[in-house]
Amino acid sequence: NGFDPNIKKVNEDELREPTDKRMFVLAAALKQGYSVEKLYELTKIDKWFLEKFKNIVDYYKTLETTDSTSVSANILMKAKKIGFSDKQIAVAIKITELAVRKLREEFKITPYVKQIDTVAAEWPASTNYLYLTYNGTTHDLTFPGDYTMVLGSGVYRIGSSVEFDWCAVGCLRELRNQGKKTIMVNYNPETVSTDYDMSDRLYFEEISFEVVMDI
Repeated sequence: NGFDPNIKKVNEDELREPTDKRMFVLAAALKQGYSVEKLYELTKIDKWFLEKFKNIVDYYKTLETTDSTSVSANILMKAKKIGFSDKQIAVAIKITELAVRKLREEFKITPYVKQIDTVAAEWPASTNYLYLTYNGTTHDLTFPGDYTMVLGSGVYRIGSSVEFDWCAVGCLRELRNQGKKTIMVNYNPETVSTDYDMSDRLYFEEISFEVVMDI
């Protein structure tokens, strides 16, 4: 679940060899105290990225030492700004994901909705590509309500094809025919080509309990 330092054990041979699992070995090495310099020698990953990875693991260790009964708004907000999901925070401080969500609601820690600027700020963007962030201060749009949400097929895998998204597009079209306003949530690259003008609002977000409930 994310950049988790507890999935794999440290193995320097695995750090030298680029694989789809190396990130987890890297996380474990950072948690074990490997320096950025040492990891650069082993992985040849740019030090700028290694520093960012280190920030994540350092804060993960901070969360692990936090008592579940004394989680403050500041601790929770910093975790969300770094990018921790409710589920990751829950595992680190040993409570449930729902308990983390309840804490966020009590502290009024909720994400802001931002619009992806597809025209590099040359003129005001009018696309409905949206995403959630905790590193903001205002929403880019208003929420009049009365929308119907459609969940996409999710992450794109080798061997998949556009027919998976076409199911969602068919659903969106039928809802539009019935005069309903729609929200599409998806993080499949095909979303860009098949769904962008099918819904009133399109969120490029992972399909998880946390994200769907936030939207």
